[in-house]
Amino acid sequence: MELPQQARVVIIGGGVVGCSVAYHLAKLGWSDVVLLERKQLTSGTTWHAAGLIGQLRATSNMTKLARYSAELYMGLEEETGVATGMRQVGSVSAALTAERLEELYRAAAMARAFGVPVEELSPAEVKERYEHINLDGVKGGVWLPTDGQADPANIALALAKGARQNGATVKERVKVTGIARTGRRVTGVDWVAEDGDRGHIACEAIVNCAGMWGHEVGRMAGINVPLHACEHFYIVTEAIEGLTQMPVLRVPDECAYYKEDAGKMLLGAFEPNAKPWGMNGIPDSFEFDQLPEDFDHFEPILENACNRLPMLAEAGIHTFFNGPESFTPDDAYHLGLAPEMDNVWVACGFNSIGIQSAGGAGHALSQWMDSGEKPFDLGDVDISRMQPFQGNKHYLFERSKETLGLLYADHFPYRQKATARGVRRTPFHHHLLERGAVMGEVAGWERANWYANDGQEREYRYSWKRQNWFENAAAEHKAVRENVGMYDMTSFGKLRVEGPEAEAFLNHVCGANMSVPVGKIVYTQFLNARGGIEADVTVTRLTETAYLVVTPAATRLADQTWLRRNMGGFSAVVTDVTMTEGVLAVMGPNARQLLQAVSPADWSNEVNPFGTAQEIEIGMGLARAHRVSYVGELGWELYIPAEMSGHVFETLWEAGQDHGLKLCGMHMMDSCRIEKAFRHFGHDITCEDNVIDAGLGFAVDLSKPDFIGKAAVAARKESGPKARMVQFRLTDPEPLLYHNEPIIRDGAYVGYLSSGNYGHTLGAAIGMGYVPCEGETAADVLGSTYEIDVCGSRVRAEVSLRPMYDPKAERVKV
Repeated sequence: MELPQQARVVIIGGGVVGCSVAYHLAKLGWSDVVLLERKQLTSGTTWHAAGLIGQLRATSNMTKLARYSAELYMGLEEETGVATGMRQVGSVSAALTAERLEELYRAAAMARAFGVPVEELSPAEVKERYEHINLDGVKGGVWLPTDGQADPANIALALAKGARQNGATVKERVKVTGIARTGRRVTGVDWVAEDGDRGHIACEAIVNCAGMWGHEVGRMAGINVPLHACEHFYIVTEAIEGLTQMPVLRVPDECAYYKEDAGKMLLGAFEPNAKPWGMNGIPDSFEFDQLPEDFDHFEPILENACNRLPMLAEAGIHTFFNGPESFTPDDAYHLGLAPEMDNVWVACGFNSIGIQSAGGAGHALSQWMDSGEKPFDLGDVDISRMQPFQGNKHYLFERSKETLGLLYADHFPYRQKATARGVRRTPFHHHLLERGAVMGEVAGWERANWYANDGQEREYRYSWKRQNWFENAAAEHKAVRENVGMYDMTSFGKLRVEGPEAEAFLNHVCGANMSVPVGKIVYTQFLNARGGIEADVTVTRLTETAYLVVTPAATRLADQTWLRRNMGGFSAVVTDVTMTEGVLAVMGPNARQLLQAVSPADWSNEVNPFGTAQEIEIGMGLARAHRVSYVGELGWELYIPAEMSGHVFETLWEAGQDHGLKLCGMHMMDSCRIEKAFRHFGHDITCEDNVIDAGLGFAVDLSKPDFIGKAAVAARKESGPKARMVQFRLTDPEPLLYHNEPIIRDGAYVGYLSSGNYGHTLGAAIGMGYVPCEGETAADVLGSTYEIDVCGSRVRAEVSLRPMYDPKAERVKV
């Protein structure tokens, strides 16, 4: 077996994703690219994929990548001579419930914002687009004319050929058996060929494209790749006389999709209770394998399908197929540089959308690898969002039962995962449950989202309208605005940055100035070289040589990784101390009176001003009180040693009975923060949003010596913003906003909302989003007429560049 002894990169896995990564790196001029496939190209899951090419995804950037895939596949045949079977046949999605119809119509509005052609359909129009459908129960649907279908295996083979044509080496029947590592870098891979040859390839990086083997290959490379294989079923009928090319049909309420192929019909399913597979590992001999049939499992899907498409009742079944595919804990694929290593990249876990995602994923990853920077925001799929515990095999087994079915489940706002829950709990967990907490989950953390009243059921009733907790959250919101509320913030990440050069290091990484007195709290961002926002944090100076960086719960690992990768030669260390302290936020105009009742500390403005942290006594314990607020009211975040957290909670709760104290959840926090136009990282601000455009220039000190992003921020400040973050308030109090609703300026679509919630004090739904405005003044932006497209209806909106609630921030400083 002839293989090079050295390579710039070794790609492990020859499915459609691995072939795409090889193709795109080779296109960028990486001539020493080696792809190794343990058996034959496509022999894992690619070969049995259904080949659906949908272009509308949940976010703008994921849609951009899906659209790129479709465009790439259209031209691959001409480039390589390999037929991809790519045809833009369009797709119809049909709704059987009013809730599903609202979901589809909201998705249609989102498509318009993202530039994807779309058309809402009445039941009769569904029938016009898909003549074979039985309209029983159909409420309507949507038509996406640019969706398509293709031959999955041939797409992969075309990409592999294109990679070879551009200098890459693609070798089949070569298994990677070991990965050599030194510190945080891999140095090479050991391989063995089927003919018995063995060898080692020294390399500068590897890419894990191993599909359902990705978890195992990740362990070999020292990284965490949480995914699990599940059985995926479809049937193919005998040839049906007179059947011509048809659009793809999806009926998610019946967990089914339909694809015409060469005069036959393929019926696939994403059933709500999936069957995990490969718990004891995947057999070494696996190649183009099928799993045992389970007709009993598939029969309910087939029964509904024969009613929905009566032709199926008459057609014979040619193939009953069951093959494995990999699924991740959150149904988003894994892409990017693994946080545990500095030259191990990942592109796997594609949750049954690998074909439509592979082109774009390979394109984005290759650009990231080539430049060292993400080409745009990839937070949805960045592997650094995964928490270490999510690699636990029992956790993955339990969660995978649910994630396959979630692809076609109702995608209600605030929907919580039902499986693999209760893994990470704060010190207050049982205290909150005893008092009515209804939990949600973020990064494995159980967090109180809202509190049920006595006698009220403690669970979500999902809807696109006002959900069953709407009034509960409104009451919690009112308590924080008018009296005093308390909520658990323990899950937020806490990173201790310590060392003789901690100040200099943080001044290098942060936009704001970290040369502040002990006890000072600074709101700041980590910026990239383009002035984009990599993290949104508060930094508290604890001592001359130690700082505490507080991050969102979901980005703690990503933020810690960013700090470590930018440490350079600074003499400092970064330590995750999240669980050393419980955190209770006490917020509201009467917060001071409650805290005075349980602590001898001086809570006055003179001694305890906004933006400072004080060591305090509370009850019979100790804590550190941080006077900051994400809800826009007077209040403190209390950082309490974990062992004293229960005592402090009980002390505050007991004293709070005389002060009208109300326990509050995360829904309240989000509705309050959006009234204050506080940005939400991952929605309102991302790595591609310049800090000036985001309206956060006040948090950057350009008088500091050089820091990451300084030149880009200075340039944007000089040129003026290319877009402005605008706050919107609907003039109709009834409609609800979530995010991605299109923004219409003077009758033209100009963008979409990055976040949305209901402003209970402002009396209507509130949204935030960027409005392009290069060369315009703030007055120009505010001088236009704005509407928001809510589920196809245009709703007038008032706009502001300053917070609509307490624009001068007087309430937090009283």
